[in-house]
Amino acid sequence: MQIRSLSLSNYRIFKRLEMDFPQRLTLLVGNNAQGKTSILEAIHFLSIFTSPLASSDREAINLLALKDEIPVGRIVGGIQKAGKNHTLEIRLILNPAQNGSGRLRKEVLIDGVKKKLFDAVGFFNSVLFLPQMTRILEDGPDERRKYIDQLLSQAYPGYVRALSDYQAALTRRNALLKLLFDKGGDEGQLAYWDEMIASNGATIIEARIKSISDFEKYFREQFRRLTGSREEICLDYQPSYNGENQASHQLALGISQSQGDQLGYTEIRDHFLARLKTLRREEIRRGVTTIGPHRDEIRFFSNNMDLGVFGSRGQIRTAVMALKIAETQWLKDKSGELPVLLLDETLAELDELRRADLLNSLGLDEQAILTTTDLKLFTPDFIKTCQVWQVAEGRVEKSTSG
Repeated sequence: MQIRSLSLSNYRIFKRLEMDFPQRLTLLVGNNAQGKTSILEAIHFLSIFTSPLASSDREAINLLALKDEIPVGRIVGGIQKAGKNHTLEIRLILNPAQNGSGRLRKEVLIDGVKKKLFDAVGFFNSVLFLPQMTRILEDGPDERRKYIDQLLSQAYPGYVRALSDYQAALTRRNALLKLLFDKGGDEGQLAYWDEMIASNGATIIEARIKSISDFEKYFREQFRRLTGSREEICLDYQPSYNGENQASHQLALGISQSQGDQLGYTEIRDHFLARLKTLRREEIRRGVTTIGPHRDEIRFFSNNMDLGVFGSRGQIRTAVMALKIAETQWLKDKSGELPVLLLDETLAELDELRRADLLNSLGLDEQAILTTTDLKLFTPDFIKTCQVWQVAEGRVEKSTSG
């Protein structure tokens, strides 16, 4: 799986951009705030259909385009998959509104044919590393849920639909809980939304349990390699059935992790539904759904130490790098093709030894696109294997250095 060309219209700093990529390595060189990271963001947008950087996808539309009657940003990727060439296009359409804010609408097209987002996710896979991704470990559980959801969405297209349906049901159920508290009424009205929450939630939780257990093997291997086998690491997934996140290496169902790996959809759904019924009175009083995958937690333990709480900057950086390399191999085994690796200022975050290890780890069949402000971080021999682009003020030109 490779990206062979990229076309941007009204995206971030780029009013218009056309560029191509070789089969293996590309280096984007330039000062900060010139558009290098936006190129990686746009490519990853083609995988997950949302910006990995912006709080709202409308932020990705070029500011000058906002003056248009109907602002439209476009990302078009020429994709090579299973030996065939395809075109993958995303349109960000800002429909005008009376209050002046506008509502963003996304369209996805594969080979010129409109597709539902649920059906298109997973068509093109990429793995993105940004220096700020240390917040996966350092910040709250929202960041870790977002990370695992984006990873699983690329591997299992049906996962995206379950997430969307779950969130819609959760919003409706919370509104009904507040209404019942404020005005009273028949609690039996919750039964339908309980079923929706439990059925979609069970799909999400089952996928998380099995996938995290499987992915952990890849993660451990890469972490050992990056630490010279000096440290071990594990992932602790804690489904929030009881509304509490307990760092006990136990699923909140009250069963062991090994037992949790054997749980199927029906068992999870039934346990979940039973807990919702038990908590019904309390949740009406609080006006919010207190359990479910929207409250799940994932912790990272190295040598029995919680890295998110006690890890050093170096340990966290190494763990995130191991995550990204593990993603590449895991997605390859799931899809049969290597994803495109997108590395933003990665070498600046590593010491000389780790830098060399990373560059040497890039496989002969792997396509990688890297950014840097300092070409001196790369060896002359490595640069010779790359196509080098100079990026400045939203303009991109091929360099004679590559």
